Amino acid sequence: MGAVSQSRVRVAPGRARQRAGSRGRGAPIGRVGRIPAEAIVLADTSVGRVPAATIARAGQGDAAREAHLAHLFIDRNGKALGRFKIDARVDYDGDRVYLVFQTGTAIGAFPLVSPLSGRPEVSLIVRPRFGWAGLGASLGKSGFKVIPEILPLGLLPKTEREIPPWVLSAAVLPRLKAMIDRLSRRFEMVDDLRSAPCGTVDWAAYATERLPRMKFLSVPCRHPDLRGNRELRAAIHFTLRRQLASLESQRQAGGAVLVLMQLCVDLLRAVDEVPPAAPTRRQLDSWFRIPLATTSFFDGLNAITWTTDETGLGGTTDWRGLPWAMSMEQFYEAWVETVFERFTRRFGGLLRVGRRRETITPIAWERAYLGSQKFLLPDLVIEQEDRVVFVDAKYKDHWEELRQHRWLQLEEEIRERHREDLLQVLAYSTLSDRKATTACLAYPCTPETWESLKDRGMLSHRGAIYAGRRRIDVVLLAIPIGNRLEDLVEYLGVALVD
Repeated sequence: MGAVSQSRVRVAPGRARQRAGSRGRGAPIGRVGRIPAEAIVLADTSVGRVPAATIARAGQGDAAREAHLAHLFIDRNGKALGRFKIDARVDYDGDRVYLVFQTGTAIGAFPLVSPLSGRPEVSLIVRPRFGWAGLGASLGKSGFKVIPEILPLGLLPKTEREIPPWVLSAAVLPRLKAMIDRLSRRFEMVDDLRSAPCGTVDWAAYATERLPRMKFLSVPCRHPDLRGNRELRAAIHFTLRRQLASLESQRQAGGAVLVLMQLCVDLLRAVDEVPPAAPTRRQLDSWFRIPLATTSFFDGLNAITWTTDETGLGGTTDWRGLPWAMSMEQFYEAWVETVFERFTRRFGGLLRVGRRRETITPIAWERAYLGSQKFLLPDLVIEQEDRVVFVDAKYKDHWEELRQHRWLQLEEEIRERHREDLLQVLAYSTLSDRKATTACLAYPCTPETWESLKDRGMLSHRGAIYAGRRRIDVVLLAIPIGNRLEDLVEYLGVALVD
């Protein structure tokens, strides 16, 4: 992990509008009232300091009360903070009391409980420290490989409108698909017209209504039929129609939306035998109380609720929304994968992806139970006609540190982490016996750092290791998140091809 840096923390007071939101497993639907809302905004893998007075609302100079409420705030929210792998402590500088947060690599938003009211009146929002074009734009550019996880927590006091609706669709549609796949089927008594007698025939209606009209093959019957829960399927149908309408209005957002639209159309075919109908509050409550239902069933009900209540993903404006989380390590690996997909299209080669377990190589230990590492798994392997390229994406501060300090000026701990990265990618290079092998380490940076490195011709560093007649090129790459893919591919062409 990169060095810990000081993070600028913004505390934004405001008022939250009431929204219904996600429910836990088996939880009935309920409305929430208007509550005061605060938002603490941090950067991932950083240290942020928030004045405790913001949370405690204590009078000026009342340090003892601030400290007491700050400790109570941490105690009440320990589980939620631990889920994000955020460490929190109370600090006092002799003048003011502070809440100090050490964030991990997860980004997202989730509610925290106020120490005064015991209600979720605080939103804690963690954003990428290297910056990006926004959640929706970045997910779309990355090819939809990693999506946010919706957390089974309460609604957020504040949310973010800059997150486009299709991001929520990315969480809703897979849940509905799992629900449809596992939806229990049962016999129901139905009344319909059959071409031949089936079950109980209403002969009186047949003789008085069908025969006089010469409809001999229209027999009114009542019989058992194996079909899914019609009310629930009607609610799913309604939800899918609303999702499709939303996606239709976002076509310009790119290929990710088109993929979601196709999934939505496929799911509609599975429920189109039932007319769409919006679920009532009573129906939702009854479905949430079904005993022994599967996790996928409750996940599907939550997806229906999010859609019918028009709930959005959490962030920093006035609408209540859903708590969510996403690993920036996984997202950065997916982003680098997207960049190299474009690279191989332009310069040729076969791309194998570690995310799909296509690059795994087991380690054959003489005594398997003693081996600590069971396999090698490069993030990407590119096989070209004349060489093989191994790529390992590291969500660390390499370029930001080098921008501020020279290599020899970096702390020994930081230099040691870079050495470990280098040794790891060199271990991957042993998986090929080709004479021409390239081992790449890709690190993120801010757009400002990328432009600065570009102006100085320092976007990549290259070295070489010789082992007999074999040469291994080592390349350090700066790959920021959200830049135009064409610019990044052009840059890779210079760093790896020329």
